[in-house]
Amino acid sequence: MTRFYDENLYRFDTPQGSYWEATAGDTIVEAQPLSGAESCEVAVIGGGYTGLSAALHLARDYGEDVRVLEAGHFGWGASGRNGGFCCMGGTGLGSSGVIKRFGEDAAKAYYRTQVNAVELVRQIVTEENIDVQIQGDGELDTAHTPKSHDRQKLEHEALTRVLGIEAELFGPEEFRERFYDSAEQYGGMLVRPTFGLHPLRYCRGLAAAAARHGARLHDRSEVIEWKKGDDGFHHLITRDGTLRARKVVYATNGFISEDLRPEFRGYTLPIISAIIATRPLSEDERAAHHWRTELPAANTRRILNYYRMLPDGRFLLGGRGHGRGEPSGEQQTFSELQRTLGKIWPHWRDIEIEYKWLGLICFTGSLRSVIGQTEDDPSVFYGYGYHGNGVANGTWTGNKLAEWIGSGNAPQLPDIIRGIGKKFPVPKLRFNYLQLGIALSGWLDRRGN
Repeated sequence: MTRFYDENLYRFDTPQGSYWEATAGDTIVEAQPLSGAESCEVAVIGGGYTGLSAALHLARDYGEDVRVLEAGHFGWGASGRNGGFCCMGGTGLGSSGVIKRFGEDAAKAYYRTQVNAVELVRQIVTEENIDVQIQGDGELDTAHTPKSHDRQKLEHEALTRVLGIEAELFGPEEFRERFYDSAEQYGGMLVRPTFGLHPLRYCRGLAAAAARHGARLHDRSEVIEWKKGDDGFHHLITRDGTLRARKVVYATNGFISEDLRPEFRGYTLPIISAIIATRPLSEDERAAHHWRTELPAANTRRILNYYRMLPDGRFLLGGRGHGRGEPSGEQQTFSELQRTLGKIWPHWRDIEIEYKWLGLICFTGSLRSVIGQTEDDPSVFYGYGYHGNGVANGTWTGNKLAEWIGSGNAPQLPDIIRGIGKKFPVPKLRFNYLQLGIALSGWLDRRGN
């Protein structure tokens, strides 16, 4: 099977050595590999937030006969590796970009879904009693240069005046007193609703809830072939079995396999994102940078960094990965992240790193998430492309796909995300576009823009 990156990133039988894997708790997911010939009404390919949310809502709310096929263990992919930000976003445009491209009314409709998506996660966590270690009630956006703080003022205006989103703007001194200080802190913005959580606990909790409500889960069951039979059923073939289904939800996001269905070829660009986590910091070490918040945060670099102080005092820092995911690229990535940590928070330069891992986020050719049915076959549904904001967006998308299938009627969806979007021009050159974009963004960041 053709992969976008090095095979090192697709070892479905090998867990990542992440902090989340080490602290995943004791939730038991009832799953076993698909074996022999099985059948169901709805098959879901992908056991992350989108697929599991779809399965949970299909089984719980509509009584559908649904099965989920996951290539690794549940939470193996991005849903168990991300930074744990339950936040708004879902596009590569930002709020001002969404308004400029689609207009105020369309942008408002889209951002209403973003607020609903965050609150949907909170609702599921409460209803299904999932211990996700919620932290904070908003997200900090930290200006890394004076120019970026000027741009934040325009973004704040767009969020509050146009979109009706709750946001507060702070100058450097107030930001320092309320939240933290660093070598790259020129003020910032607090946006609500957002919160931090343990992403793998949430993913496993979704899986356990879906199974509890009747969904059948199959781990270690990568789909290696997908056929539509003369009987009108889809036949999903794994190493050890075949699943026959009337409808299919394709929900693999950055790990999408373009070989399975030609209509998805060329629409997505997986991007490597990497994370490191320190040993627990002492009170004195946190005080060295006036750290006094549990809010998840990101900076305004074009190749942004995202970060959190975790419940046990460890500092988590994420950023862009290098290369094609080969071991040498991994090492370069983690070394650069550690240098970034020391550059932005110099008092923490020599803090030991205890965990490091990476995964894939998913961009699309239209720079927005997508949800829909395939044109040639209305029994195939899809949802993906969250641009690093998959916790809330994936959950919401799965819920809407379940509503679509369970009710038999297309749900109300913002025009911004409806349909498959557009392909990347000359898809074979996607990696080259990525490298060029990274080089240009890095150059602009170094110039302080």
